[in-house]
Amino acid sequence: MNILLELFVVTFRVLWAFVLAAAKWLVRPKEKSVAGQVCLITGAGSGLGRLFALEFARRRALLVLWDINTQSNEETAGMVRHIYREMAEATAAAPRVAGDGEKDALPHCNLQVYTYTCDVGKRENVYSTAERVRKEVGEVSVLVNNAGVVSGHHLLECPDELIERTMMVNCHAHFWTTKAFLPKMLEMNHGHIVTVASSLGLFSTAGVEDYCASKFGAVGFHESLSHELKAAEKDGIKTTLVCPYLVDTGMFRGCRIRKEIEPFLPPLKPEYCVKQAMRAILTDQPMICTPRLMYMVTFMKSILPFEAVVCMYRFLGADKCMYPFIAQRKQATNNNEAKNGI
Repeated sequence: MNILLELFVVTFRVLWAFVLAAAKWLVRPKEKSVAGQVCLITGAGSGLGRLFALEFARRRALLVLWDINTQSNEETAGMVRHIYREMAEATAAAPRVAGDGEKDALPHCNLQVYTYTCDVGKRENVYSTAERVRKEVGEVSVLVNNAGVVSGHHLLECPDELIERTMMVNCHAHFWTTKAFLPKMLEMNHGHIVTVASSLGLFSTAGVEDYCASKFGAVGFHESLSHELKAAEKDGIKTTLVCPYLVDTGMFRGCRIRKEIEPFLPPLKPEYCVKQAMRAILTDQPMICTPRLMYMVTFMKSILPFEAVVCMYRFLGADKCMYPFIAQRKQATNNNEAKNGI
């Protein structure tokens, strides 16, 4: 094709993509069904992972829950089973509606939840647990890479082991889980990979170098994977990148921006964050930043001079927002050491 003609076609497609994106803002796309599909969630024992599990359970997905903490993972599974029972009882009590294909095709008694204790920071543990899932449950259709940790130390005070742990869990684990389950998705040209990253994977702040690096890595991995799937013309495999602002799960307890700004940019409620993410996942939205202000911050960071970004950070109190959190973590560590007589 003549390069000028091809350039015209590309320009038209770019403009059309803008039109479609604007249309989705005005007209909410229909959510797809995940009923009966196997959904695997890492870090399902607490926080966002637990809430994702409950949301997928309400949509009648078969849940596979991974977490390093067996007890908390089982607690999540108990909540999922409670949702399944409620739905089964509601279905049994309500008269069957003729033509309700989805409910007729998937009896609630088929819904199950499976729990596995897995340290996603250890490659061989991921691969061996993935093999067990394939044998005991089946092939995974929806993979939610959610597990995450934070060290809570300034760079020069952070032990190398904690830096490595942060990178392994927050970034490298995405490689292992995806390599474990993507081959079957490619074979079937069907699946969905969700990367739960962070706004700190799009822009950074002081004091959490390891966390920011791991989240930037997760974002880069996700974007490259998305391009690879497009290049392979595997349009049946969807990807969604989730980048929330500070979420009130206790992970960054103590983090504070400027007090005059806080009322306008408070920590996100976990339930709200997950509901927004679920809407993006079920409508095959490639990326979701919560709140939407994060899109603007990311754009400005990309075009403004570095000194201008620093100036904005200082005005918002974002330059040292993690310092109170780090101080609290350090105090808690000192208290534990004193309590244990170290």
